[in-house]
Amino acid sequence: MDVRFTASESLLIAVEDSQVPIKHYLRQPHRLVYAIADPKLMEPLSDCLFRLKMRSLNFMNIYHLQPTVTLNVWSDSQGRVYLRSQDCEIRGIDYINQRFSLKLRGKLTPQENQNKTYLQGQANLEVKVTLPPPLWLTPKSLLEVSGNGLLKSVLSRIKQRLLSQLLQDYYQWSSHEVRSQKSEVRRVFCN
Repeated sequence: MDVRFTASESLLIAVEDSQVPIKHYLRQPHRLVYAIADPKLMEPLSDCLFRLKMRSLNFMNIYHLQPTVTLNVWSDSQGRVYLRSQDCEIRGIDYINQRFSLKLRGKLTPQENQNKTYLQGQANLEVKVTLPPPLWLTPKSLLEVSGNGLLKSVLSRIKQRLLSQLLQDYYQWSSHEVRSQKSEVRRVFCN
């Protein structure tokens, strides 16, 4: 039995002004990955490609799955950050791993509105899977509710990490950049 699960999540974050605009911070897309993922569960593959082990997921109290997703993360000159899954592996259950696909797409955009900066984001997650025989007798509507809820919880956790970690990292980065610029100016004038 083939099923499709989907979830979407959006966010809007007010950003307090800093001496370095957030769009400069967002031009370093790897910082976003470190904000949304536990560093112990993430492996950088290149400047814009990351392998992320998700926390173990429990589907209908029957299956415990640990997806590992390869994410492509990049930004443009306006500071918009894009995220797209490249591939996925389900560790622990070969039957599902061979019959599973995951698509994650996300975008985070800095926007100015009445002299205030906001980060507007959207993420969409889709999973297609051929279920193992023990679940064939379960009503499809129950499977869809459980699967969609599971995906929604994954996106909600990512959103909560963004809300708590991204701005904190941005403000630390910004103050470091300002100190570095002041040190460079002092060095130039002292020579």
